[in-house]
Amino acid sequence: MSVAVDDELWSAVGDPTRRRMLDLLLAAGGGTATTLSRGLPVTRQAVAKHLEVLHRAGMVEVRPSGRERIYEVSQAQLERAVEQLSSVGAAWDARLQRIKRMAEAIQRSSDEREAPTG
Repeated sequence: MSVAVDDELWSAVGDPTRRRMLDLLLAAGGGTATTLSRGLPVTRQAVAKHLEVLHRAGMVEVRPSGRERIYEVSQAQLERAVEQLSSVGAAWDARLQRIKRMAEAIQRSSDEREAPTG
């Protein structure tokens, strides 16, 4: 079964800084823009902008905690992303198998033409 690919999601996680942020959030179980900026080579303001992109794509959930905003990876969206990757991977595996069969048929045909006759 083919799963529709969410371009906004993959655009959001296509950025290396945002992927690193997701890694940090998963490892820590959540965090703020301030705590994330300590582990990244970008400013807190840049982290906040990246978090907004991840939030719009549904990859992080946000909850207020006093003056802070706590971000956590959305497990549902993460599972959806894994499902999409699996679907895309399976489709590519099928395509590569078709290409392999075609290449093998071409090779057999070429070998038969080159084989000496009697």
